[in-house]
Amino acid sequence: MAKQNWKPGNMLYPLPAVLVSCQGKDGVPNLITIGWVGTICSDPAMVSISVRPERYSHHMLKETGEFVINLTTEELLKATDYCGVVSGKDVNKWEKMNLTPIPSEKVSVPAVAESPINIECKVTEIKELGTHHMFIAEVVNVRADEKYMDKKGKFHLEYSKPIAYSHGTYFSLGEELGKFGYSVRKK
Repeated sequence: MAKQNWKPGNMLYPLPAVLVSCQGKDGVPNLITIGWVGTICSDPAMVSISVRPERYSHHMLKETGEFVINLTTEELLKATDYCGVVSGKDVNKWEKMNLTPIPSEKVSVPAVAESPINIECKVTEIKELGTHHMFIAEVVNVRADEKYMDKKGKFHLEYSKPIAYSHGTYFSLGEELGKFGYSVRKK
């Protein structure tokens, strides 16, 4: 089997492409699309997002120390892409993409109503890592859209048609291949 060596790079794909809502001390909300996002601890629940210091949202994240991770779907694909390539310094992305800001429960930053999951976060640490600064945050609340819950109250993110990002391309998530632990379950 032949393999090529490449220069070191981030080849950990696919990734979620999420809309992160934030706002500065002036109270004006903004949206930024983030691909460098991840779970870093389950107890306490913690996540990270990485943002370039030159991005318009960076100062807002530093000022308030709060943000909301809004999961994205096929329906939100255009808004997800748009909010990643257009600066909130120039355009009100909420209005341009017809997104609805709704109050969050535990942070002052609004969430995206059209998102199936809103993850409210408070920054605990900022790590300056080079091209990006990593905002490490504790999850203080999660809100789930009831339209994706079954009659037993189980949430089904797959019903929302979530999207993923890989090497500059967006993908819809495909069919279920198995559930955690399927390889060792007795038949």
